[in-house]
Amino acid sequence: MLVTFIQAAMEHATYEKLETGEYYGEIPVCPGVWAEGQNLEACRRELQEVLEDWLMLKLRDGDELPVVDGIDLNLQKV
Repeated sequence: MLVTFIQAAMEHATYEKLETGEYYGEIPVCPGVWAEGQNLEACRRELQEVLEDWLMLKLRDGDELPVVDGIDLNLQKV
């Protein structure tokens, strides 16, 4: 389920080339998840690592997560 969430979130990533020649990427559906890299692939790898860390912190702290493409990792209260 976590892998599926990460893959779905990465599909929402946006990238732009900065004036410095580096790349900036973010995942708008996951506020605060962004990265920079020397090239597009490095930026993508870094962005996925940031997303994974962000996700683990959110889960650990019990914070609400966004529902991405119907994938809901939030604990349901019974």
